[in-house]
Amino acid sequence: MNLLSLWPISLIVRHRETAAARIDLTIPVNSAFWRARQKKAGELLYVVIGDSAAQGIGASKPYRGYVQVVANHFAAETGRTVRIVNLSVAGARLREALAIQMPKLAKLLRDATPDLMTVSIGANDINSFEKERFARELEELYSQLPSTAIVADLPCFHIPQRERLVAVANRIVRATAERHGLTVAPLYAVTKRQGIVKAVYQSAADLFHPNDRGYRVWASAFLPEVASRARRVRAREATSPTQ
Repeated sequence: MNLLSLWPISLIVRHRETAAARIDLTIPVNSAFWRARQKKAGELLYVVIGDSAAQGIGASKPYRGYVQVVANHFAAETGRTVRIVNLSVAGARLREALAIQMPKLAKLLRDATPDLMTVSIGANDINSFEKERFARELEELYSQLPSTAIVADLPCFHIPQRERLVAVANRIVRATAERHGLTVAPLYAVTKRQGIVKAVYQSAADLFHPNDRGYRVWASAFLPEVASRARRVRAREATSPTQ
């Protein structure tokens, strides 16, 4: 094979690696943004468990990730301000979520009940997927969630080898969610529907994280259930005694 014919691929790989390194620099920036956002008061409480996607890594600004999009819709549907407590950690797998995020959630739940909660975790486990471990850790995590949590299945990877693993993981997600009475947001179906061409168009320069467009697609997987939670809030307020 003529090695010159491979140079475009090598350039693409180099560009992706450079982009990934550049995007990695935004991790502490996004983390600081969400820590500060947590201090902003709101009439309703929205809690988030997740990984770099929940941090909005790959978006042009942290608030252009799916979490803020969801929060904005929840605020618009309820007519109330929303406090966001984003417990997500970039790079988290299920084991890191259990070790770092769930203790913080347990502490939070002692003092407050979330009006909305979204959970999107497990995609990073695909890199070293072990079915039994995934099932065990997901069971442990879901058992600690309030019954009102909305859990997303894993997104579409559009790569055959990864897709086979995602299919196994998502069967576990749906079965575990059903066992715990949790609602599943159809993130896989929503992202798969975009197709490979749109998936590239909706990806950040590292071709892994979503960009602003991609995060709007991610948010759309949650929005029907967000609207349902908003209706419950309105109904609850309508029946509450006047202060």
